[in-house]
Amino acid sequence: MTTSNDVWAALGELEEEDAVHVLTRLFTMYEEQQQRNPDDGAAALFFRNLATAVSQARECNLNRR
Repeated sequence: MTTSNDVWAALGELEEEDAVHVLTRLFTMYEEQQQRNPDDGAAALFFRNLATAVSQARECNLNRR
């Protein structure tokens, strides 16, 4: 069984370009899931968490300037 630590380690080993592809694929997978079932709680949670992470990254970037 793959653990969250295993996935984290694998993500850390990716080149930056590959990490972007992983994020794009993950986004697409949840988008398709949400299109098949608009009431899917897992997809909704993914997009809420993603929006939070994007917002936090933007805030962090603004604070560095």
